[in-house]
Amino acid sequence: MGKKSLSGVLITAAILAVAGCSGGAAPTGETANAPADPGKVSGEIKVLTHRTDLVQNGTMDEYAAEFNRVYPKVKVKFEGITDYEGEVKIRMNTDQYGDVLMIPNAIAKDDYPKFFASLGSETQLAAKYRFIDKSAVAGKVYGVATVGNANGFVYNKAVWKNAGITDWPTTPARFLDDLKAIKAKTDAVPYYTNFKDAWPLTSPWTGILGSVSCDAQASNKLVSADPWVKGSDLSVADTLLYDIVHGKLSEKDPSTTNWEASKGMIARGDIATMLLGSWAVTQMQDAAEKAGTDPDDIGFMPFPAQVDGKYCSVVSADYLQAVSIHSGHKEAARAWVDWFTDKSGFAQNEGSVPTLKSSALPPTLKPYTDAGVKLIEVSQSRTGQVNAIDKAAEIGLNTPDYRQKLIDMARGAQKGELDDYLTDLGKRWNEAARTAGS
Repeated sequence: MGKKSLSGVLITAAILAVAGCSGGAAPTGETANAPADPGKVSGEIKVLTHRTDLVQNGTMDEYAAEFNRVYPKVKVKFEGITDYEGEVKIRMNTDQYGDVLMIPNAIAKDDYPKFFASLGSETQLAAKYRFIDKSAVAGKVYGVATVGNANGFVYNKAVWKNAGITDWPTTPARFLDDLKAIKAKTDAVPYYTNFKDAWPLTSPWTGILGSVSCDAQASNKLVSADPWVKGSDLSVADTLLYDIVHGKLSEKDPSTTNWEASKGMIARGDIATMLLGSWAVTQMQDAAEKAGTDPDDIGFMPFPAQVDGKYCSVVSADYLQAVSIHSGHKEAARAWVDWFTDKSGFAQNEGSVPTLKSSALPPTLKPYTDAGVKLIEVSQSRTGQVNAIDKAAEIGLNTPDYRQKLIDMARGAQKGELDDYLTDLGKRWNEAARTAGS
């Protein structure tokens, strides 16, 4: 399984579809303290991870070996889980969900104290790390992001150049014109939805929230605003997705898409463009090396919208590492979280934005830096209220269902018109906001 950036969005997907996850342990106020003396910390800890690829190829064991140079008495074992979201949220009905884990998206932010030990105060950790407000509840922090990612389109520069396109599009209309040129002048699929794997329709597209408006309060404003009012971030994003599919600028049969295969396809130039996080760039470059094509052909461009002549790209947290409230080795578990975040070099190796504020941005974002793309972090201080509205409206901002329906309407597999569909989503949201958002 390749890395799936399921938390690249700025709204935590806290729908709690599995009722069992709303129970769990009662908050105990426990804290996983950072060890004062690395040589005295001991115990065996289990780390649950969605990165099955890094477990299988031995990369995680290499990280553990480096960790043991500092913490020689701590033994780290990894469990890579393919269906991470599905399996871990079921395990969390028990107390057996590892010592360190990536917080499943199905767990509501306000429920974090039931399942995870506090890592310290929000004020203290926010001075050191990015994305802290994503896991802060009542002033305490319950998770630290493994990495962060900017949003944008991974694209094959050679294909775009062969279509006569050398500049990034600045509007959705120009983006569509460019895809039409790719369709007319090359053999590549202009845009690939990854419809079947579903997750590429969630966090990458919802993660546009804030990029179009260049507004760091875009998420918080959903408490009192229709997300799909004309001209809003999500309206612009979802309209573009609809127009791509409706204009036959995507794959012919969305039900047959394949995420793993798409890496080689974009590397070979069979696909021109996909909306993903910046984390995907290195994976596509690796695929290019395997395919015998030029890794430098893999580029990354911002969403086609500008404010005052500048592109904006939201930088958001990936999965959050947390310490289980049931761990018998909380100090050792905290040692792993701190070392992995501060010292492992994982973010640089993955081409991602480091959680540690003092670390440099990765080379994958050099095109953004050179072009003056403004990177913004969207506040999530009202995420709990947004989640409650989303749940009450039964929409699922970070589930694939509503965008899969949008694509099916765009390709004629379901009846419906875009304007009516977005209007209905907004109506349901507004009705839910009057009660659940208060």
